[in-house]
Amino acid sequence: MTTEIATLGGGCFWCLEAVYQQLKGVEAVESGYTGGKYAHPTYEMVCSGASGHAEVVRLTFDPDIVSYRDILEVFFTIHDPTTLNRQGNDVGTQYRSVIYYHSPEQEAMAKQVIAAMAHVWDAPIVTELSPATTYYKAEENHQNFFRRNPYQSYCAFVVAPKVSHFRKSFAHRLKDGT
Repeated sequence: MTTEIATLGGGCFWCLEAVYQQLKGVEAVESGYTGGKYAHPTYEMVCSGASGHAEVVRLTFDPDIVSYRDILEVFFTIHDPTTLNRQGNDVGTQYRSVIYYHSPEQEAMAKQVIAAMAHVWDAPIVTELSPATTYYKAEENHQNFFRRNPYQSYCAFVVAPKVSHFRKSFAHRLKDGT
């Protein structure tokens, strides 16, 4: 099996992680940080906004099952790519909408999908498109957060609705087939 990597930021990484864990063809999802100016940032450093890092998920996926285009279409469905440095009440550069591409092919596909999705939104898409930089895995307590804490208030009021929206919009792409 051949796998590829995708790195995406679209608000709190708990939301993206919870969605992509359910997408058929995604083999692994990990929450982390990238795009900043310090090595080995901590959650506190990233949350301060001073490190320059974005909260991201790194996906390992099987392109024979799910295409990079499909991954990006999910991405643009589960967050608002028109709000600069914010998703809902989460505000700061760490919550920016960003695609970190790992190849010229990913960059080209991202540009195509951004152009195709522009008609969906009333405001311009502000998603940053950047080459992948050094990625740092987030602390263990951030991994599988929604699975471990489904009743925590942020999960119940922010993550769960995004997961529900994804499940309705992409029912044909779910790992569990429901």
